Amino acid sequence: MLITTATVTVNAPFLQEIKDDNRSLRVLLARAQRFCASCSLDSVREFSQLLNDLRDQLAMHFALEEAYGYFDDPIDAAPNLCEQAIRLREEHSDLYLEIQEIADETEWLVYDRQVQPFALQQIVERFGEFSARFEGHESAEGELIWRACNLDIGVGD
Repeated sequence: MLITTATVTVNAPFLQEIKDDNRSLRVLLARAQRFCASCSLDSVREFSQLLNDLRDQLAMHFALEEAYGYFDDPIDAAPNLCEQAIRLREEHSDLYLEIQEIADETEWLVYDRQVQPFALQQIVERFGEFSARFEGHESAEGELIWRACNLDIGVGD
């Protein structure tokens, strides 16, 4: 009797690129979170540049996940995970647009001569909310991949 199974393959160079990207993204997120903890109008320009860098790195992060079939293998290996994979992929554009808006608002503060401390505080709060959503998203992606791999190799049978 012939049994067909789906497999999840790992491309080593792709995995290294994802790891490097993830490391860069984590460094930028940590720097932004540290800034938020010591929120200061004197360093709005630095925070603005940091958010622009984070936005660009996030775009690269999502592009890598989507371009290299990061979601396709789990879907192929475990079609029952398809809805979750599609939902997570769709979150990429929402998360990107959210960090873009936060970065744009922060850039406005750089050039606003009448900037008020509460305006920066609102941006810091929005970034905190974004950061929590992004962490939840990343956690859900990791869970999806583990579930697909576990189904593929038969863990939990």
